[in-house]
Amino acid sequence: MEKYNYYLIDAGKKPLGRIATQAAVLLRGKNLINFQPNIVPKNIVIVINADKIYLSGTKNDSKRYHQYSGFHGGIKTKTFKELKSENPKKLINQTISGMLPNNRLKSEVIKNLKIFLDENHSYQKESIIKE
Repeated sequence: MEKYNYYLIDAGKKPLGRIATQAAVLLRGKNLINFQPNIVPKNIVIVINADKIYLSGTKNDSKRYHQYSGFHGGIKTKTFKELKSENPKKLINQTISGMLPNNRLKSEVIKNLKIFLDENHSYQKESIIKE
């Protein structure tokens, strides 16, 4: 039985893009010396304070996310503030998922991402590396 490495990222201290790139690198295992792109590493990334995420500059108000159903007039547009108030976990998950390569391992790798709205998480007893 292999031991998992636990990494803790505080989302309240950095912009969303910095958190996502750091989490994507840790999830893929590119920080390890024995990196292999075809193997899912034993890394668990814990993101806390998900409700405190932000974007730099004026992007908090002006950033828009589009969703298209494929039908005429089926485009839905929401701002960053709306998505953040609805579900900040989903916003972080989509951002990190977009930075992972589109291959068969993506669904396995994204399972190792754990997102919590505040500082309380269920991984208190494990030895955690703070990033």
